[in-house]
Amino acid sequence: MDGWSRRDWTGFADRILGAVRPYASPGHARITPPGRPGGYGRAVDGLEGFARTFLLAGFRIAGERGAGLDELADWYATGIATGTDAASPERWVRLDEHGQAKVEAASIALILDLTRPWIWDRLDPGVQERVVEYLSPAVGDSTYPHTNWLWFRLVVQTFLRSVGGPWSAREMAEDLAEHDSFRRSGGWLSDGPTRAYDHYGGWALHLYPALWARMSGAADLAAARRDADVRALDAFLRDAVTLVGADGSPLIQGRSLTYRFAAAAPFWVGALAGVPSVAPGQLRHAAARVVGHFIRHGAPDDRGLLTVGWHASWPRLAQSYSGPASPYWASKGLLGIALPADHPVWTAPPEPLPVETGDVLRAVAAPGWLIAGTRADGIVRVVNHGTDHADEGRTLADSPLYARLGYSTATSPLLDDGGWAAPVDQSVVLVDDAGATTHRTGMRTLTVRVDGAPDDVASAPDDVASAPDDGLLGEGGGLPEKGGSDAALGVAGSTTMAHWVTIEPGQRDYGEGRAGRCRPAARLTVFSLVRGAHEVRLVRVGEPAGGLDPATVRLRVGGWPVTGGLTSRVVSLIGEGTEGTTVHEDGGPLGAPVRVPWLDYPVRPATWVAALVELSGVDGPSRSGACRATLDGAGEWLDVRVEWPDGVRTRTRLDVRDG
Repeated sequence: MDGWSRRDWTGFADRILGAVRPYASPGHARITPPGRPGGYGRAVDGLEGFARTFLLAGFRIAGERGAGLDELADWYATGIATGTDAASPERWVRLDEHGQAKVEAASIALILDLTRPWIWDRLDPGVQERVVEYLSPAVGDSTYPHTNWLWFRLVVQTFLRSVGGPWSAREMAEDLAEHDSFRRSGGWLSDGPTRAYDHYGGWALHLYPALWARMSGAADLAAARRDADVRALDAFLRDAVTLVGADGSPLIQGRSLTYRFAAAAPFWVGALAGVPSVAPGQLRHAAARVVGHFIRHGAPDDRGLLTVGWHASWPRLAQSYSGPASPYWASKGLLGIALPADHPVWTAPPEPLPVETGDVLRAVAAPGWLIAGTRADGIVRVVNHGTDHADEGRTLADSPLYARLGYSTATSPLLDDGGWAAPVDQSVVLVDDAGATTHRTGMRTLTVRVDGAPDDVASAPDDVASAPDDGLLGEGGGLPEKGGSDAALGVAGSTTMAHWVTIEPGQRDYGEGRAGRCRPAARLTVFSLVRGAHEVRLVRVGEPAGGLDPATVRLRVGGWPVTGGLTSRVVSLIGEGTEGTTVHEDGGPLGAPVRVPWLDYPVRPATWVAALVELSGVDGPSRSGACRATLDGAGEWLDVRVEWPDGVRTRTRLDVRDG
């Protein structure tokens, strides 16, 4: 898609819109693609199909200012008239009947505003009245979840305000204030008050402010906020462009992954907002790489449909709220077609992604991530010491979508039943004699930084200096023994009271970890030293809790879950590690089988072990040299010397007082 013109993009949008029409109801109000019914029933599925494809139709109409698209506008106008008719068998589920209608109502309101001259203004006055009546339950409703959902109430009320409908100044102010409470350092936004960092930050929490500010009913409210929102978006995008693999794959992390190329949305939003730090040509290229990745891997399918899955259909990727039309939130990834042909995002020459021009090593304080991309294989990895979709001290089971120690653009976390109940991939756990494994959710971040590197390798200083807790970085600095960016070293660490969880059955899957009866095991402290495809992982087990006999448990260090020709290995550097491999026949959406290498160590409290963890695109064992590590120190500080497989030597001082 890198060579696609804007006309190619609009043609792709037309293909998607045309492919769903055979699955529309006679009055166009419901679009229900084939597939397993969603968890909320067929009526909600049909509403989703209308609203989410209406997003794409609206971008298409707005980008051409309606020219030549009367049939498309009329087709959806018919659906609006039918869906708001209470007497129609196709009527839409109301906002006060089911919560999911609140989500879809926001898309309808947003596009009615965006396409006002070509749809809303041409609706019969009676239909306009019915639309207002349909949307009005958003006013006075205090049951919207305290997440990105605040924008669904805010967008609907903003539209109602612009057409003379009911609205609440107090509620709109509350929603804006709640959005501001989600702001974190470096322009990042959490999806709610917990440590929920995922694609929602880009395709929802940065997208809606930019689109809302341009709505007819938002001008006076948005004026004072616009600059701050653009600054935050600009800072976030400096990180976001480093999270796209050279093959265009987004990071496979977080819930709602079936929305696929919605992950391209923040790049178009950056172009719409005119961010200063990321060039329009790079924004378009990033979006093109993401969308192109899925096209090359069969999404949409041969029918032109988006199924529940990542590349091909993989129904297990669904959360409880996912239905057959849910994937059409991918429409957000085509927002760029709403921008005219003479916009800089279409006229600027393409500029490559960071991982296409060199290795990337970046510390991002808000989610507690080290980003490591390697130009040789195009893979972007994230080492995670701060994200778990929970609060510090919470004792849930780990969500494989959030709480793993690592995510990448080439691997998926294990998402079978074992992936939710018994972490092994990218994990450090204690395993008892019955085979039960502990969880890390509720951990505390100790440090996230890059040592020995210029600002073009590490995050800009403000990305970490403005973190909520200035003590996050600790006092231990890295002392590279070989200078220059080759010696740049990512350092991150966290500590947790590892705990076993007996998961309560029957819980709905919204992406976060599952609750159950908890039993503490021991404190686990983990540090990651990262260079390119390699991580040296340091682990210490504290005193066992509740009289647990250390002889009855093993310490397990799990590596990357891989399919195909990727290399994933875990090599013991310090300690008596015994190698093993777990094979999962249907563990993730990237194919089967999925292999996870791991090491088991005897538990010796207060003693450090170390392992080399590698993920690379090289077929077979690493062709580079051996890795060696030595540890020095006791008590408050740990001095770590590493000779890496490429021969570079680093020395790092770690503050281990809190571990």
